[in-house]
Amino acid sequence: MTAPEDHAGLSPDAPYTRAMQSLRQLLAALTPLDWASLGLFFVAWIGYAQFSKRHADGRGSLLAITNRVRRQWMLQLTYRDMRVLDGAVSQALLSSPSFFASTTILIIGGLLAALGASEQTSAMVLGLPFAVKTSTLVFDIKLALLTGIFVYAFFRFTWSMRQYTFGALLVASAPEAGQFAQLGPQSREEFADRAGAVVGMAAEAFNDGLRGYYLAFPVVAWFFSPWALALSTAGVLYVLYQREFRSEVLDALRF
Repeated sequence: MTAPEDHAGLSPDAPYTRAMQSLRQLLAALTPLDWASLGLFFVAWIGYAQFSKRHADGRGSLLAITNRVRRQWMLQLTYRDMRVLDGAVSQALLSSPSFFASTTILIIGGLLAALGASEQTSAMVLGLPFAVKTSTLVFDIKLALLTGIFVYAFFRFTWSMRQYTFGALLVASAPEAGQFAQLGPQSREEFADRAGAVVGMAAEAFNDGLRGYYLAFPVVAWFFSPWALALSTAGVLYVLYQREFRSEVLDALRF
């Protein structure tokens, strides 16, 4: 007995069947080496993000050290009557994620345009020296992954912008220095902890967006070879580790 057909003459299972066929086609498009390199890329990204968070305080990462500076800034703010400098610094901090968010939108637009003309773009890229010969579907997968990375970075940059505005609100709403003196030293410490944490979270979101920018380079290398994806992933993580945990500026910021 056959399955009933709908008004279009298609079986109710037809959408599921087409979806499974598309999934099998997608899985078969990439070679085992491609899948291995891609898996290494995601494991390295997620693993390094977790590593940097867990070892930030113990090893003293760049973000952890600068968070202490941010808290110290908020503590010193409670002693000042005029806070024009604090407002200017807040505005300056906001400008960096704002710039990167605007730039990321342009990059996403360019990548979507490349996806819309993938056949022409694929032919152009495959004409480059040492570029691996792949199908248009594989090329689209690589472009889609690159687009996804920049979409993630955009969301992190815009969230950083919002958190910096929250920090600016805390700066603007802080009591006068005389009022802090009446409330006692504990009130100053509580404000510094709260405001410093908000600005620190904004910096962490900005750092995540920048990390996405760095890790977009291995995906660009994937256009040439799966081996290039794996090797460049390791190279980018090495650079990130050196800058976050072993850089000269980190030694200069320690106090």
